[in-house]
Amino acid sequence: MPPETASSCDVIRGYLQQEDHQALESFIESLSPKETMWAISHLSDEDRHRLICLLSPEEAAELIHDLPSAQVADLLEDIQPAAAAAIVEQMHSDQRADVLEDVEKHHADAILDALPLQTATDTLALMAYSPDTAGGIMVTEYLAYPESWTLSHLIVDLRRNREQYADYQVQYIYVVDDDRRLQGVLPLRDVLLRPAQDLLRHVMIPRPLSVVVTTSLDKLIQVFGQSHFMGVPVVDEEGRLLGIVERASVSNAEGARSDNMFLKFSGIMTGEELRSMSLWRRIGGRLAWLTVNICLNVVAVSVIAVHQDTLAAAIALAIFMPIISDMSGCAGNQSVAVSIRELVLGLIKPNEWLRIFRKEVIVGVLNGLFLGFVLFIVAWGWRGNVWLGLVVGGALGINILVGSLVGGLLPLFIKRIHADPALASSPMLTTITDICGFFLTLTFAAMVLPRLTP
Repeated sequence: MPPETASSCDVIRGYLQQEDHQALESFIESLSPKETMWAISHLSDEDRHRLICLLSPEEAAELIHDLPSAQVADLLEDIQPAAAAAIVEQMHSDQRADVLEDVEKHHADAILDALPLQTATDTLALMAYSPDTAGGIMVTEYLAYPESWTLSHLIVDLRRNREQYADYQVQYIYVVDDDRRLQGVLPLRDVLLRPAQDLLRHVMIPRPLSVVVTTSLDKLIQVFGQSHFMGVPVVDEEGRLLGIVERASVSNAEGARSDNMFLKFSGIMTGEELRSMSLWRRIGGRLAWLTVNICLNVVAVSVIAVHQDTLAAAIALAIFMPIISDMSGCAGNQSVAVSIRELVLGLIKPNEWLRIFRKEVIVGVLNGLFLGFVLFIVAWGWRGNVWLGLVVGGALGINILVGSLVGGLLPLFIKRIHADPALASSPMLTTITDICGFFLTLTFAAMVLPRLTP
């Protein structure tokens, strides 16, 4: 099948069968990042393995540059540690750390052992930082020179190491003292236009903007939103230069966090799933949440079992119980979303539960009154029984308040115990609102049971 009529996936398979390295490399270079991702995702595990092994380490690193870290991790786990290390060594430092974080530990350890000592040490240092901080996002490929150097010394070094520096994202030269404390920055144009004998300390821009290695992602977003810089130096508590945070990396990290949070809210506990990932990893990521959820639902259903006589006597309640449960959960999830968003932005702290309680009580009471009244009218109008309306309307109104309060406060509690609010809030909220909804409805019904039955 000729390339112009075949899918990119079919073309790659054909070149793999022919073991035509040159044609394969040329074809892959002609694809856009999205086309490359699509093609690799549609290859079999065997073909992906053959593809990675046929390419050189530099070509393989370039191929997987735009792939999700989880997909890259699966590819690296399928090949020998030495071959994987050769590919990892060609990656930028930030991607190298991100990928090895997703690789299973014994595979990651084997790859790190096969890397050059300095590369492995630098990678482990980056992996130690939280992914939502400057340290977890920064790259360690940058140009820094002593303040005592002249511009002529700097230019000689640039020329001598031009091949090594070719892959660096260089907008500025960074100037450091003997202890590698950041002293200033030097735009590349000044390197070329200033007299060659000038010392760096005399031509640099002193006291440049920098961020501490522990700076949060939200603060970084704010920093880049208020400046035009393409990159900002990262320093430790003593002011020593550690790396550079690039604008594009911050933007990518923000998008990845949003995607991760969406998947966790949807029940993918690992925070990422692609259908090209291994079957057992995908199953595990889903079952973790589903198992917890079925246990919580058993607790909720047990409340119904205790009141089964009431439910049997007033079967109309069964029509309204799902509404009460669902609406309360929706109200609670709205509060969860607001609390998590404010925690992420730093607008609230985990100990501000009293302030959140006051805010959510007002919203919960007003929403509960309105929605409870609506359901009261519906139930009364449908069965002509005002007591049925009072039971389901009252249960909904109170449960809306419960959902709003629990949804607002639960993320604060979970954050306080150093767990992930996005991961745990939703299933816990669902169970609480289900249990309360069933309990309120059936308890109220039991209190006025003679008036509900014909």
